[in-house]
Parts: sequence; C-alpha cells; structure tokens
Amino acid sequence: MAEQKFDWTKFDKKVDLNALKNDVKEAEKNGGGDFPEIPDGKYEVKVKNMELGQSKIKENGTGGDPMLKIQFEILAGEFKGNLIFYNGVMQPGNESAFGFQVHRNNEMLRNLWDADHDEVDFNGFADYADLVLDIAEEIIEDQWNYVLDQSTNTKNPKFKNYEIVEILD
Repeated sequence: MAEQKFDWTKFDKKVDLNALKNDVKEAEKNGGGDFPEIPDGKYEVKVKNMELGQSKIKENGTGGDPMLKIQFEILAGEFKGNLIFYNGVMQPGNESAFGFQVHRNNEMLRNLWDADHDEVDFNGFADYADLVLDIAEEIIEDQWNYVLDQSTNTKNPKFKNYEIVEILD
C-alpha cells in the first residue's frame, strides 16, 4: 500500500461524515445537484462570484479559452437563491469573433461597475484578469444589487443574452 504524503485527517475533523452521507444520498435522489432552468425574464440579483477563468476543454482538445465567469444569485421571487451563470468566452484564435466577444464582456463589466468607457478596457489577459478581480472585489464587498434581464438568443436559442438594466440602491 502506498504511503500518504499529506495528512488528510485535518479535513476529516471539519466534516460531519454522517450528515455528509445523508446529503450525498439526497443529492443522488434529487438529480445530483442539477440547477433548475431559469426562464427568461428580469431578476433582482447580486454577483456571488466573478473571475476570468477558462472554458472547459472538450474531448477533441478544443476549448480552454479565456472566459469571463459571473455567478449571479437571484435575490427575490420564485427562484430566490438560485444562480444564473454568465460565461463570456473569448477566443483569441477566432479573428472574426474575438473583438465582439471582448466588447460584450467589456459592456457587462461597465454595466456592473457603472463605469465609463475608458475605465474598462482590454490590454491583455493578465491586466484584464486583474481588472475583473478589482471590479468583483468592489461590487461583492459593497453588496451591489442589480436587475438582470435574461433572454434567449434569437440567432442561437441554446444561448442566453444577459443585460444589466438597473443598478439598485
């Protein structure tokens, strides 16, 4: 038997294993943590998490592109507590789409931050990642709330459009 190189017992002390087993059974019974489909409409939300990450790498090796990832938590109504996911992929190798993709993400960041045009600009991915983290820190820490309009993309119905229509006090 191989020897452990890390002491995992410190994590075990933080977990109620019996409660965890019950939670796992409940998740299996209820679909394994699937998120409900949030219908098109306007929702009062806050940003729960925001970062510059990567898209999933597919089996064929494609993907892994930079992506603005935002988790919006719904604050009121039937879907209170559920999440809406904005995933703004940017494909530097796709010359015909890259400019539009960056523009769309810039607009989302400007609207979230109530920023002027020149306050949100793409100057390389490292700078952009820092900008995203700075904006996230401010709007999450200061608990900014929004009205988010989610709608189905008419050109490709498997995708959604997202627009911040109002910043709430």
